[in-house]
Amino acid sequence: MFGFVQGTLYLVIAVGAFAFEGWALIDALRHTSGAYAAAGKQSKGLWGGILAGATAIGFLALPYPFGSPRLSAFGILGIAAVAAAGIYAASVRPALRSAGPTSRPRREQRGGW
Repeated sequence: MFGFVQGTLYLVIAVGAFAFEGWALIDALRHTSGAYAAAGKQSKGLWGGILAGATAIGFLALPYPFGSPRLSAFGILGIAAVAAAGIYAASVRPALRSAGPTSRPRREQRGGW
């Protein structure tokens, strides 16, 4: 019973970390290169590479049926991957949002008829 609860909790945490890292990667790729320069942050390519690596580590840290049976979500690489996504979410993303629009086209606000 305790092993099942422990395994389920491990799975939930690992999937949550992987989802967070994937979200950070997708969000980082949505912004233009000019937004990174305007925000005074590192380049889009550098953040894309860091977060792509973090997402790959997060995938490999998933429990056995999905990822690698030898890696742990709580290993030093897993912690570094979540930390990279956290730094992006806490520091870089707010600066990018205030610096400029994303590369995704926005719908124009139109009135009624």
